[in-house]
Amino acid sequence: MGDAVLYDYWRSSASYRLRIALNLAGIGYTAVRVDLVKGEHKSPEHLARNPQGFVPVLEIDGLRLTQSLAILDYLDETRKLGLLPQDPGRRARARALAHSVAVDVHPVCNLQVAKHATALSGGAEDMPRAWMQHFIRPGLQAFEALLAGFGQAPYCTGATPGLADICLMPQLYNARRWEADFSDLPRICAVEAACAAHPAFAAGHPDRAD
Repeated sequence: MGDAVLYDYWRSSASYRLRIALNLAGIGYTAVRVDLVKGEHKSPEHLARNPQGFVPVLEIDGLRLTQSLAILDYLDETRKLGLLPQDPGRRARARALAHSVAVDVHPVCNLQVAKHATALSGGAEDMPRAWMQHFIRPGLQAFEALLAGFGQAPYCTGATPGLADICLMPQLYNARRWEADFSDLPRICAVEAACAAHPAFAAGHPDRAD
């Protein structure tokens, strides 16, 4: 039994972020699967937890929290994770880097959006893959360019994992799943290697959560 309860789905990018952060904080948690494919996120039981019908939902410290970026802020502030630089300017730039994938790429590449796009296309066989590739690769190219403003040492913005790393790794998982190539983006590839070797990231990987 853990110190928290995480309602998640193994392939959910937002849930993946939370698993990484909880591992970084050393917070034990009980994982409760909400199967998005089966529609369990729309069940009355889950809608009572989160009226938006999204995962993750984290129960911790007597609170029930939703929205992964808001939860990451909470964990950073209460567990002193140091996910963002202290300097206000660098902090804003690091947050923008993280948001470039978490806010701009992820929302159009989630399961619900891809399913709707496929339905609108009349069920075109390759629609989900084409849709994902259309958004993921340009988003990662922009992320690579933004990374040039930071020294990867070895993580996105410094010597310890930060918010950008937590947001990037789930998107790279999706990129590989949908065959959106990023092998020509050396800064991202270097960060990926560093994060993959970190126990908190490895333990949060979807292959471990399935």
